[in-house]
Amino acid sequence: MNNTADQSPLGKTSAYQTQYAPELLFPIPRQQKRDELNLTGALPFFGVDIWNAYELSWLNMRGKPQVGIATFTVPADSPNIIESKSFKLYLNSFNQTRLANPEALVELLREDVTAAAGAPVHVSLTLQENFGSLKMGELEGLLIDRLDVEIDNYSPTPALLSTVKGEPPVSETLVSHLLKSNCLVTGQPDWGSVQIQYVGDQIDQEGLLKYLIGFREHNEFHEQCVERIFVDIMRQCAPQKLAVYARYTRRGGLDINPWRTNFSSARPPNLRNARQ
Repeated sequence: MNNTADQSPLGKTSAYQTQYAPELLFPIPRQQKRDELNLTGALPFFGVDIWNAYELSWLNMRGKPQVGIATFTVPADSPNIIESKSFKLYLNSFNQTRLANPEALVELLREDVTAAAGAPVHVSLTLQENFGSLKMGELEGLLIDRLDVEIDNYSPTPALLSTVKGEPPVSETLVSHLLKSNCLVTGQPDWGSVQIQYVGDQIDQEGLLKYLIGFREHNEFHEQCVERIFVDIMRQCAPQKLAVYARYTRRGGLDINPWRTNFSSARPPNLRNARQ
């Protein structure tokens, strides 16, 4: 598969199909961008991409509309990401599609997204009567946005990352809500919050904040930005343990929340934050 981002539906006029059309899903190989990070062979991390789909509707067998919120958990070692506009178009293709029950919908979603990603994808569906069970919450950790920094560079600069000399190793979690990058194809802004959990030499917080703000004019997909952050921190600061988790605001009814880690820990909660 040689799909590239510029061949995707992004930035192009698209007809919205309202009958089931799995062929709308547009996979893009992850390795294309991982090559830029010199990631070959065994990956230095594992994790998932958590997608939440808020604009999902279909018809029951009597033609009555049904609504739900779907969550897709895509493994980070899957060969492909799925271009988000194609995902939106695919989900909209259920709008006038009659299905016997919600289980039939989940099975189609699981089968199609798994085929596009190239690895098993977990799908869960929250029905209308259970919307009240969904919770909100913010990323936990020490907020580094409190620092009064001067910024004159808005592209990722790994050299800004360093550790504090003469300090003992720490185990801490740092959070910033100032992550912004741009779509690889359209240049539209992607807004996010990021949580960095690590064990090792203390990371200089001012340098880390400047580095994260440096994504502000950077063009890359959500998953690729998180992997770049993970790799740059590992190479510059060499922590024994590292996890990077980002919560991005939604576009087209979808939010994408990548998580990358090199140690066994509980998967982060899929809690929608205030901006989502």
